[in-house]
Amino acid sequence: MSENWNITLKVSRQKEGETPHFDEYKMEVNPDEYVLDTVERVWAFMDRTLCYRHACHHSTCGACGMRVNDTEKLTCITYIRDVTHDGGTLKIEPLRNFPIISDLAVDMGTLYSRLDSVGARSVLPSPEAEIEKPAASWSAADGEYIRLADCIECGLCISACPSAATSNEYLGPAILAGAQANGLKRNPELLHLVDSEDGVWRCHSAFECTAVCPSFVDPARRIMDLRTQIIKERFTRLFHKA
Repeated sequence: MSENWNITLKVSRQKEGETPHFDEYKMEVNPDEYVLDTVERVWAFMDRTLCYRHACHHSTCGACGMRVNDTEKLTCITYIRDVTHDGGTLKIEPLRNFPIISDLAVDMGTLYSRLDSVGARSVLPSPEAEIEKPAASWSAADGEYIRLADCIECGLCISACPSAATSNEYLGPAILAGAQANGLKRNPELLHLVDSEDGVWRCHSAFECTAVCPSFVDPARRIMDLRTQIIKERFTRLFHKA
């Protein structure tokens, strides 16, 4: 068993009408614990006013997404030893690019409604989900048939996306990946939504979304494939007119 560490937990706090600030908590932890364990310890033993989101504790629900030492993480599966060291600081902040409800809890309503707008479904029948198909076998050639069954709607990709910070109207990586999975051929009405300034063309291919995705959805690659689909559709329409 690992020896315990002494760390400083630095937690972002913001209630309605308050100026954002950090509260610090000294604590002894096992480095093999998860980051979420430290947040829960603050709430349970130090400060009952701390507000945060969590549910499943095994990376299925996506509720506990936060920024840990400036990087988006699913805190229920992020080991303390991977993000700090003995005597170090563990900084916890809410996700970016979402309205803050209280402290570490953000409003995910826009994410959910936009996923609905592109027909992305969080639960699929097994034959459609292709759950036996390894992620490594994905290719653009069969992209229109791939279902986005592994997105847990955690919002990490939107928080990490530099383009999402430039416009509140930008659909964002999770939504565009959902549109790619839904397929433009099956849902041509999606074309006007994604082929727009706040659709695929606002993405600057930073690939930050893919870097932080805990479910290996690879939204950046899906957005690139969606651009390919759109360009093909444009050429098709152009030559049909000719």
